[in-house]
Amino acid sequence: MSVGVPDSVALLLFFVFWYVGNMYYNQYNTLALGAAGGKYGGLTMTVSTMQLGVCTVYALLLWIVRLNPIKLFGLQLPEKMALPNVSRSDLAAMLPVGFCSAAAHSAGVFCLGADPLFGQIVKAGEPVMSAIVNTVFYGKAPSKAKMFCLLFIVGGVMFASLKKGADGAYQLKFDERALLFGMIGNSFAAFKGSENKKLMTKEGI
Repeated sequence: MSVGVPDSVALLLFFVFWYVGNMYYNQYNTLALGAAGGKYGGLTMTVSTMQLGVCTVYALLLWIVRLNPIKLFGLQLPEKMALPNVSRSDLAAMLPVGFCSAAAHSAGVFCLGADPLFGQIVKAGEPVMSAIVNTVFYGKAPSKAKMFCLLFIVGGVMFASLKKGADGAYQLKFDERALLFGMIGNSFAAFKGSENKKLMTKEGI
């Protein structure tokens, strides 16, 4: 049982800190890519790899101290973590999720490096790609209610992609590099979500 504020309050705080953290990440990511030469500087993958490297070190430190401090952001006491008993088959089962996570992250860095604003617009269409992937590759089509909600996402992305020209007329304007890597990132994120769901139902994981 969690010690501190109720879980419902903690969940709300987690959303707030996630949103704020994501905002600052996007700002620092743009600054880092700009300092590395921009989208044509040739160091975008290096920046992405370093970000994943920092996350790896952070995760290892948590397992060493066996304490997860993240719950402090939800005004709850940190939880103790026991070292997991992981087998080779477990590692093999987790590889698809790990690969898709890394690929989605790196593609996202390329996308946001090409055009931070339009990159966010493309990433907002991830639920649409998730619905396509789940339907085509996993045989799990979205419900009618979810399909109805997807219409608003598609409409919002289309509307946000329109830019006002000098003549006052609106026209479609976007960065092709951001669109390409954004769609690649959305695809890997969709596979990651589906594979992660399968992993969570696997006995022993």
